[in-house]
Amino acid sequence: MVNSPAGRNIKTILVTGGAGFIGSAFVRFLLKETDAMVINLDKLTYAGNVSSLEDVVDDPRYHFEHHDICDQSKVNQIFETYRPDAVAHFAAESHVDRSIDRPGDFVNTNIVGTYTLLNSALAHWQSRRSADVGSFIFHHVSTDEVFGSLGQSGQFTEASPYKPNSPYSASKASADHLVRAWHKTYDLPVVITNCSNNYGPYQFPEKLIPLMIINALSGTSMPIYGTGENIRDWLFVDDHVNALWDVVRFGFNGETYNIGGGEERRNIDVVTTICAILDEVLPDSIHAPHSSLIEFITDRPGHDLRYAIDTSKINQELNWSANENFESGLRKTVEWYLTNETWWKNVMDGSYRGERLGLADIKNFGVTE
Repeated sequence: MVNSPAGRNIKTILVTGGAGFIGSAFVRFLLKETDAMVINLDKLTYAGNVSSLEDVVDDPRYHFEHHDICDQSKVNQIFETYRPDAVAHFAAESHVDRSIDRPGDFVNTNIVGTYTLLNSALAHWQSRRSADVGSFIFHHVSTDEVFGSLGQSGQFTEASPYKPNSPYSASKASADHLVRAWHKTYDLPVVITNCSNNYGPYQFPEKLIPLMIINALSGTSMPIYGTGENIRDWLFVDDHVNALWDVVRFGFNGETYNIGGGEERRNIDVVTTICAILDEVLPDSIHAPHSSLIEFITDRPGHDLRYAIDTSKINQELNWSANENFESGLRKTVEWYLTNETWWKNVMDGSYRGERLGLADIKNFGVTE
């Protein structure tokens, strides 16, 4: 297997979790910017939203498969039917607070689901290899949370030790190790990416930025864990999907790439910046100044202090860098939620209404980054 391709010829790509936030952004990107056929495999849990794909649903290159990635027979059937050249594996339970209350769901989806996909991918690749039919890559999309917490200085690199501190991050770390094992043991062609905190349009409102925007618009309390000193590196979702496509096409077989925005912000600064943008664009709002809605609440157990990503490797090997800075990306995000009220109101009218998810014994609303 060639380790550093001049560019993989991706005619068909299987995207798991393609109705989620980052997955749907990737699907929209592929159908707009490439000629690839896209198969979206999604169970449609609470965070999966087909309305995020309404602009592409009629594209003849788009195919939706409503199944669970843990269903081995269905996954096998999808590989046999579509014969993908690549897999982009996004499907995962991804909410830290939910993982504290219901870790079994995370073990099942993130670990068993990844194992199931790897089994099908391996059989598929071996059949391709025996026929010498093109290239294949399994791209596992992971998180910087597998590395644990940083102090006030330093950055996570691809060589950072794994130190997950929540059931969510532990399940993602386990999935990362499975992918590496299938590469080392069975020679399955793989790449892994570990990204920092994403934000942008269509993000499910349990996450910090969309929930703060929506709460501010409705005059509801804007809850921040602890004192808001926790720091995250923020990555605009469109920059992320560009990086992911570069990795699918050009990533070195068996390698890991960290993807970050290089935009570290304290949670309190993220929220006050949202408030400032809303004060500017909605000067007549009865809720202005929106910062008056901020409320500090009981901190999350084991809340990691700081994440920061060193992107030197992907910068140098794949010539990728983020285009959006945090201020411009956040403004675009706020404006999107202002002009797409129907989308997020439909989400809020469903299974999620802005309540704190998980940690049911702690009073007050809350969020995860």
